[in-house]
Amino acid sequence: MKKFLFLAILLAAKMAFADDAKNEWHNTTLSDATIERIQAAKYDYKKCVGDEMQKSVYQEQGSHQATDAIMKQCEPVLAKMREIYTEAEVPAVIADRHLKQMRLQTTREALQGMMFSEAARKTGQR
Repeated sequence: MKKFLFLAILLAAKMAFADDAKNEWHNTTLSDATIERIQAAKYDYKKCVGDEMQKSVYQEQGSHQATDAIMKQCEPVLAKMREIYTEAEVPAVIADRHLKQMRLQTTREALQGMMFSEAARKTGQR
């Protein structure tokens, strides 16, 4: 009886850890031209955020509201990078993960800059 129970548990464990084809990593190769297009789109996105941060409209708002508005303004620029990934046949999960990472990092940097700017205005340095 113990052997049967042990074999049943072993079989169940093996089935639980079986490779799922959808979650399996498949190497993708991106051409140098595609990588350059992705880097150019990333530059355009960060440039858009930087240009929006310079506008006086956002200087009058709180840093969190201004950052949110800036990120919404530049979202179409980031969508262009998604198109590049789609054309290169990068899996959607990987493309979305990279875009999310970039969006979060850029949002943090923009929020930090806006908070610094707001603090400088409040202290009368600017």
